[in-house]
Amino acid sequence: MASTAALATVLLLTACMFGCSLAATVVVGGSEGWRSGYNYTDWALKHGPFYINDTLVFKNGYTSNQSQPHSVYLLPNLYSYVQCDFSQAQLLSTPADVEAAGFSYVLTQWRPQYFASGEGNGTDCKDGLMKFFAIPLPRWFN
Repeated sequence: MASTAALATVLLLTACMFGCSLAATVVVGGSEGWRSGYNYTDWALKHGPFYINDTLVFKNGYTSNQSQPHSVYLLPNLYSYVQCDFSQAQLLSTPADVEAAGFSYVLTQWRPQYFASGEGNGTDCKDGLMKFFAIPLPRWFN
């Protein structure tokens, strides 16, 4: 019985290590980057699913003389996401961070995570554009 438990533990640890090694780096918006006027909800639906330990990279989609860079907020719940209510949101990255080298966020939890830009009082978010959600799955769902 003890050897069965030990074998199960070794197999579980091996599966976890293999799953962690498959983490992907995903540029949000792909070649469009993180910019105004792009529908990130559609992008996320087409480029998902996302997995635990995947890294989302937010980069400015335009050169600085064409468009202002945008912040990245993590909204606390579905209601905040739908309403574009930033009152309890966590600022993950300032526009300057996104414009420079980009900003990376690792999906570490198996729960919905809601992202949006708060520039212009959340205008792009309210227009249904600069927001998306990810529900990262454990790698064994892959």
